Amino acid sequence: MQLLIRLIINAVAIWLAAVWVDKIDIITPDEGNGAKIVVLLAVAAVFTAVNALVKPIVKLLSLPLVIVTLGLFLLVVNALMLWLTAELTALTDYGLRVEGFWTAVLGGVIVSIVNWVLGVLVPDGD
Repeated sequence: MQLLIRLIINAVAIWLAAVWVDKIDIITPDEGNGAKIVVLLAVAAVFTAVNALVKPIVKLLSLPLVIVTLGLFLLVVNALMLWLTAELTALTDYGLRVEGFWTAVLGGVIVSIVNWVLGVLVPDGD
């Protein structure tokens, strides 16, 4: 159940980033809301997998930079995870599209803040 809640939170965060940032788009096969939701959940699943598998390795390797920048380099790590998700979903005709590194940084900040806020509002189940 926690995985499903985390997936929905990631989907909402990515959707808000796509709504608020001009150069972040979610490409769907048609204009129906059902197709948009399915594509958004698929992108969120890829984003969740990237965060679970790749992000810990990148954070470990970039630990000296994180320490030197007092944690600000984590914004770059979040941007890279969003950008990697966009590149993985670009292999299909639909998915997440992010144009440029600074767009990914802004989108990563938005996704992080929305994840944090929604994570606080949703109980852990402990």
